[in-house]
Amino acid sequence: MSESNVERINYRRAEFLISAPTLAECPEDSGAEVAFAGRSNAGKSSAINALTGNGKLARTSKTPGRTQLINFFSLSEQQRLVDLPGYGYAKVARSMKDEWQRHLAFYLEQRRCLKGLVLLMDIRQPLKDFDLHMLTWAVNAGLPAHILLTKADKLKNGPANNIRFAVEKELKALELDNNVTVQIFSAPKRKGLDKLEARLNQWLTLAPEDMEADVDNDASGDDDNG
Repeated sequence: MSESNVERINYRRAEFLISAPTLAECPEDSGAEVAFAGRSNAGKSSAINALTGNGKLARTSKTPGRTQLINFFSLSEQQRLVDLPGYGYAKVARSMKDEWQRHLAFYLEQRRCLKGLVLLMDIRQPLKDFDLHMLTWAVNAGLPAHILLTKADKLKNGPANNIRFAVEKELKALELDNNVTVQIFSAPKRKGLDKLEARLNQWLTLAPEDMEADVDNDASGDDDNG
């Protein structure tokens, strides 16, 4: 998609839409949405709140990993941001963690309106097992991914850039670099926010096929309700 066709989206108009415990309860699979995912200490809620200018939109929890819901935020009638369940430090049963992973994998692989994945990692602890699982699912599904190396304000520019280069090198070695981009990010300093917005604008701009899919969904609605 050429830059001239990319919509400049106002992320400050984001509003909470729905929390879905399962994929069956997600909004209709139409339009365009981008999902945010990350381990529970990666600063996901802070990034979403910085992007939207709303400190209360994605609620931060004092007990990381508690949220087991897929949270949807509307930008327009056909454009959404999605906050996927955090994972990592949650003190829950292994069976529950496995269930979360199954939901996440199915969502990433089957959700047709999903246009991209923003994967957040603490810049001081990148590419943990969960991150590699998410990237593997995304690459296998042909889903573009954009890595935010968060909490970059904890490091000076030189070391932060060195980590970014190292992450890119590791992804290439693992063959997980196909349609995957990496950037440095800090929510408190709003560092890298312009790059994140530019990537999201590309993904969320509605293409003609998205419009056609909406028409097809409307036409088949009666059969789905039968």
